[in-house]
Parts: sequence; structure tokens; C-alpha cells
Amino acid sequence: MRQGFAIGAGIIIAGILLQLCVGQVLWDAFVWPANIIVLLSFVAIIIGIYLLRSKVYAFRFLGTMQAAIPAMVYAVVLTVIMGLTRQTVNGQWFHDMLSFWPFVLIYVYIALILGVIIIRRLVHFRLSMANIQFLLFHLGLFITMTTATLGNADMQRLKMITVIGEPEWRGLTQQQEVVELPLAIELKKFIMETYDDGSPKRFASKIEILTKTNKKIHTTVDVNKPVAVDGWKIYQYGYDQSMGAKSNTSILELVRDPWITIVYIGIYMMLLGALCMFIFGIKTKRS
Repeated sequence: MRQGFAIGAGIIIAGILLQLCVGQVLWDAFVWPANIIVLLSFVAIIIGIYLLRSKVYAFRFLGTMQAAIPAMVYAVVLTVIMGLTRQTVNGQWFHDMLSFWPFVLIYVYIALILGVIIIRRLVHFRLSMANIQFLLFHLGLFITMTTATLGNADMQRLKMITVIGEPEWRGLTQQQEVVELPLAIELKKFIMETYDDGSPKRFASKIEILTKTNKKIHTTVDVNKPVAVDGWKIYQYGYDQSMGAKSNTSILELVRDPWITIVYIGIYMMLLGALCMFIFGIKTKRS
């Protein structure tokens, strides 16, 4: 266990040195196809570590609880710090933990340990409910961790300002860069319902969407009720507050996350594994 904590401390120190030397992690460098290349390379490294475990003590150590438990302790501490610290885009150190080298390296280390343990269980797999539960949960966790982080580079989150009667096909990034979209949106009507004191109760937008295939979609985008079109989710974001209910402008948010389906698969595998563990665990205790 001491070795596990020493390795974790070494990873934290290495992360701090990287933070000082090169700055925060630049996730934009992992856009497609770089992210899939990194993911496949990472899996290949895990397989190589497993195959060489009998010859290299450090590789053999990765598949033990003495490595896993200290790594989880470090991860929990860093995650708690993230929860207690205000997170901002392009923040520094603790204020942008997802781009903080020690945080990222610890989670990479956990994914490495997790991958080695999964391969070992697969190689020695015997059909039993315990093995199925284990693989569902741990493989789901591995899929979620890796695809959610690497896939984040491909996520697009844009703001679109629409005006009644004027089709719009451009969005703005958080850095105020203009991006042309593969679809156009025209605001047909802005809808607002208010309370007796005049404060907004509901606001929504009736829009027409024109896709690349010249398909016209008439729909209403409401707060917390996005519309999905060609891999994009369209959210109601804002409006011209100076005009209130008479606003002829609506601000929409468009989000595209091509990896989200794989992330959900991992999450559902984890939930199914946990459910099986709960159900069959109770049956085992009763028997």
C-alpha cells in the first residue's frame, strides 16, 4: 500500500511540473481522429502491460488492490477539491480541474489500472453472475471514463441569435468565433408567459429548421425541452430582455456531442452491473 501511495504522489508531482512547464491540458488537441488514435493506443498499452506482467514487477503491481486503493484516494481528494472550488472556462489550477495535469494524470492512472484488471478477468473468465456483474460495472466505467474525456474535444457548443423572418446558419463559440452550421434556423414566433408580477413563467421559440437535405422541420423549442436534429440538440437559451414578451429575437444554444451515445452505453452498463449486484446480492444473503 505504501508503494501505491508513493506512486500516486509521484504522479501528482509530475502533473504539477507539467502544469508549470507547459500549462494546462489542451483538450482541443484531441479532436477527431486524434482522440480515437489515442484511445486505441491506450488500449494497446494496457494489453502490452498485461502480457509483460510476469516479467516486470511494476506492471504486475498495477493489477492489485495496493495500486487501486491509493489511486482512488487521490482521485477522491482531487474531486472534492474540484467540488469546493469554483470551476471556470480556462481557469487556472484548481479552478479548471478538468484541464489540471495532476487531476488528469490520476484519472489516466486509474483507467490504466482498471483496464489491466478487466483484461485479467476476461482472460480467466468463467460464466457466473459474479463475473458478469464485475465486467458490466468495470467495463462500463472504463468506457465512460475514456470516451467522455477524449470525446469532449469533439463537442461543439454554440450560441445562435435568431430574428423573426431571418434564417440563420451561423453560431458563436465561447471565444466569439463564427462557425457555419450544416442547418439553418428561422425564428417564426417568440412565446412568453408571465406571472402576475410580470416575471417570466415560460419562454419558447417557434422555429423552422432547414437541413442539408432540404427537409423543413417546424417545431417549438422550450426551456429544458430541446429539439434533436441531425446530431444537434437545440436548446432555448435566452431572448431580448429589454423587449420582454414582445421580443423578436431568440437566443438558442446548439450542442453536438458525437461520442455521447458511447458514453451512455458505458453508463447503462454500470447501472446494469450495479442492479445485478443489488438483486443477486440480496438473493445470495437470503439463501
